[in-house]
Amino acid sequence: MPSFRAAPWHRIFQACWLALGFASLALGTIGIFLPILPTVPFYMLTLFCFAKGSARLHHWFQQSDLYQKHLADFLEKKSMPLKTKAVIMSTVTIMMAFAVWIMDASWPASLVVAIIWCIHVLYFLFAIKTER
Repeated sequence: MPSFRAAPWHRIFQACWLALGFASLALGTIGIFLPILPTVPFYMLTLFCFAKGSARLHHWFQQSDLYQKHLADFLEKKSMPLKTKAVIMSTVTIMMAFAVWIMDASWPASLVVAIIWCIHVLYFLFAIKTER
C-alpha cells in the first residue's frame, strides 16, 4: 500500500500558519515589555496558528511559561483582573484615538473606528468577567 504524502499546497498552508504563529508570538512577547502591544490577543493568535500548523508546537506553547502566565487563566476562567482589563482598554482607546487623529477628519473611517471601539469596550465590560 503506498504511503500518504501531504499535498504541496497543504505544506504551504502549514508553513503560513507557522509563520503567522511565530510572528504573533514575537509581537505578544514584545507586548510584555511594551504596553502599546496587547499580549493576550497575540498569544491567542499564536495558540490558534500553532494548532493549525503543528501539533508539536501547539503542545509546546501550551506548556510554556508565557502561556501559563499570560493566557491559561483567561482561557480557563474567562475572566481577567481589573488592572489587566483597564490596561488593555486604555491601550486600545489610545491606539484608536491615534488612528482617528491620523485620518484627519475622514468621517466614514472615523465612524468605523468609533464603532469598533464601542464594540471592544462593551465586550470587555460585559463579556469578560472581572476578577476581584
